[in-house]
Amino acid sequence: MAGAPVLLFACGDVMTGRGVDQVLPHPGDPRLREACAVDAREYVRLAERASGPIPRPVSFAWPWGDAMQVLDAMAPDVRLINLETAVTRHAGFAPGKAVHYRMSPRNLPCVAAARPDVCSLANNHVLDFGRAGLAETLAALARAGLTAAGGGENAAAAWQPAAVPLPGGGRLLVFSCGTADSGIPPSWAAGAARPGVSFLGLSDAAADALIARAEAARQDGDLVVVSIHWGSNWGYGVPSEQVRFAHRLIDGGISLIHGHSSHHPRPVEVYRGRLILYGCGDCIDDYEGIGGYEEFRDELRLLYFASLTPGTGTLQALRMVPMLARKMRLWHASAADGRWLAATLSRTSLRLGTHVEQLPDGTLVLHTVGGDQAGPAGAVTSSDRISNGLTGSSLVQRRGTLP
Repeated sequence: MAGAPVLLFACGDVMTGRGVDQVLPHPGDPRLREACAVDAREYVRLAERASGPIPRPVSFAWPWGDAMQVLDAMAPDVRLINLETAVTRHAGFAPGKAVHYRMSPRNLPCVAAARPDVCSLANNHVLDFGRAGLAETLAALARAGLTAAGGGENAAAAWQPAAVPLPGGGRLLVFSCGTADSGIPPSWAAGAARPGVSFLGLSDAAADALIARAEAARQDGDLVVVSIHWGSNWGYGVPSEQVRFAHRLIDGGISLIHGHSSHHPRPVEVYRGRLILYGCGDCIDDYEGIGGYEEFRDELRLLYFASLTPGTGTLQALRMVPMLARKMRLWHASAADGRWLAATLSRTSLRLGTHVEQLPDGTLVLHTVGGDQAGPAGAVTSSDRISNGLTGSSLVQRRGTLP
């Protein structure tokens, strides 16, 4: 395997709390304190009204649906998710928040079903049930054998990167962090003796401090990913401060930026040969049947597979597999839905120098403007595993085949 590309799977928000938790084998307390809902099962009823009955209880793998087939076919070296829920039985709702997410610790096999190597926790829902809920979340993940980054009993623990050994040697280090504009209250920031999340602003000083942390942790052959929860839920515009921050991190040796918070995929950039995902969109949630913002088509999801050069993190290829969320489950998206995603990402990423093409098997591939598959200078640099991992079976499923 020496010299073989590192294949990284990344997705956006995995929100297995609230309504999703209620259809799993061990639903927790359904009580909510929302303006429009006081019971998490109301979100199940909304989804069923939109798409039909959901069998209950579903299997732990149900929410991942057809994504499990994709992951098995691609066999990525590292799997990275943003786990955006508290995993707790604690009843203490965090004050001042309009929405609270929690799942029963007994339903954690749902998260484990996708075999994530790292669960990013620095987001605006992991402390929805206070610091006691965070402590239970961390303990439950540890018992389940799931590695977390971005939350801890103090700042040192929250900022500690997760380290995943790579087949060809070296490690992939994941730093998880989040910003106020994603909805994380500044009071959630971990302190010297205070549990919380790794919280930061988008200043040059914050970027330099993160680079210094990466340099202190890095060993020969390591790649470094920054998984960051930032920005608003809706819209395709990328604020200049995000671009500047991401570029400064890459200039400082970070291999890849894994951005999330938006409810739909946002633009993609290749800067100095390295990948910046400004927003991966939702992956799993209970938003089905909720009106508003239909123009963003948040029912469409993407699974991201990035092939990286060992030791440098240079992007060799990025392919994205379109999925459709129905019945609180991921299904293969139709060819038409894939074309819509490709066109939307191309239009919104153009000013960042990339565009997206749909391949015959339904997957999407990233190109640099004026070049071919995204990589340094736009040269064609596809990974054998990315190009061949799906050979022999189409990943496109028509909506008409959904039960």
